[in-house]
Amino acid sequence: MLRFYYVIIISIPFIIYYITKMRFMYRHRNHYTEDQCYRVVRRVCRQVMINARIRTKIFGLENLPEEGGYIMYPNHQGRYDAIGIIYAHKKPLTVVMDATRSRLPLVNEILDLTSGVRLDKSDMRGQVQDMIRIRDEVKRGRRWILFPEGGYFHNRNNVQEFMPGAFKPAMQSKCPVVPVVLIDSYKPFELNSIRKVTTQVHFLEPIQPETYASMNSRELADLVRSRIINKMKEVLGLEDLDSQTREMTIKDLRAEDYEKWKRREEIPAEKEENFRLGNPFQLPKD
Repeated sequence: MLRFYYVIIISIPFIIYYITKMRFMYRHRNHYTEDQCYRVVRRVCRQVMINARIRTKIFGLENLPEEGGYIMYPNHQGRYDAIGIIYAHKKPLTVVMDATRSRLPLVNEILDLTSGVRLDKSDMRGQVQDMIRIRDEVKRGRRWILFPEGGYFHNRNNVQEFMPGAFKPAMQSKCPVVPVVLIDSYKPFELNSIRKVTTQVHFLEPIQPETYASMNSRELADLVRSRIINKMKEVLGLEDLDSQTREMTIKDLRAEDYEKWKRREEIPAEKEENFRLGNPFQLPKD
């Protein structure tokens, strides 16, 4: 969190300038192409990286489809995830984001300018409409980022279960599914430090419609998750991703955060259910 506040403080002139610029462009969308809007968004992401002392290594750009729409399904680690992918991805794309988080300064303007989706998790009917919109836009050639874990809570380099419903738009539009591996993407805005950090973005080989044609959404979700986990094991040199990265997580967590976590204070109800069901971050027994 220290880096998050540090970036805001040193970037006030930059934030004011780009919020004003992006709002102007959004109000006059007819005068700007999608490529022009996306170039500004990437410039903002790059400036955030410079100010926050973040470096992102990019792998697998050759795996991205040259033509047509597709959906990227990354693991979810923190606030930096979408920034890292946008910086790495040169062609215009947009993102599905939690409605509450999407209202942050700059994030709000980026989502508007890229015509992203604000997903209200309390509105089931709205979620269905959002998925239909994504399906239709992918058919027309748009590219999307959709986080199938649905959120993050000290995920670090662990991968939680994927929600099958997140894969419905891809299956219905019969588009390529691109697994994306994020490694150390939690470090920029979760560790209590402003030291330089390096993250990684790996675009894996797309899963083509003919490959998942006979699968249901759960099977496709498990396939994407397994490919992400296997790549993370390869890069991190770990045999048991869950248990070994859990040890790293506990070591990295700030003492006060871990104590709250251990006492189960301020933990959302759905996370309590995850603990009970044997989540990799299940609390140790006293």
